Amino acid sequence: MNINAINDLTTGELRARLLGCCSGSAWAERVALSAPFSTTEDLRECCVTEWRRATEEEILEAFSGHPQIGDMNALRDKYASTASVEQGQVIDAAEVVLLALRQQNQVYLEKFGFIFIICATGKSASEMLALLEERINNRPDEELANGAIEQGKIMNLRLSILLEDD
Repeated sequence: MNINAINDLTTGELRARLLGCCSGSAWAERVALSAPFSTTEDLRECCVTEWRRATEEEILEAFSGHPQIGDMNALRDKYASTASVEQGQVIDAAEVVLLALRQQNQVYLEKFGFIFIICATGKSASEMLALLEERINNRPDEELANGAIEQGKIMNLRLSILLEDD
């Protein structure tokens, strides 16, 4: 979509499109209410600014919109449209790596109370496993901040796809 098409959307329609970029409802509402935008860069800047304003509750809501890295059922089902694109390299990973991802994701979830968030685009399953194993030793506040940064990257990638989609 170009910026004119974005600006022609109702607030509700824009909010729905934005929720496809980030599952944070308050974030999507704040961005949608900021329309119209002069340029796509203005929209991008608004998205980033509003994401930085997100509260812990809003960040956790956004996290809930993601499947766990390596969750093959999610890749096949509910999140197939985005997870297969964003985590496609996981589909071809060795079974031992997938099992380790699944186990470490569970440990991570139990430790932090939310799933491991990583911008998976361009990363192999082994790379994501190494990052998960590295980050699992962090404090909860560090991991919330790390996850928020990664969620911001994911949001930007998805926004790019939205803006390219005509």
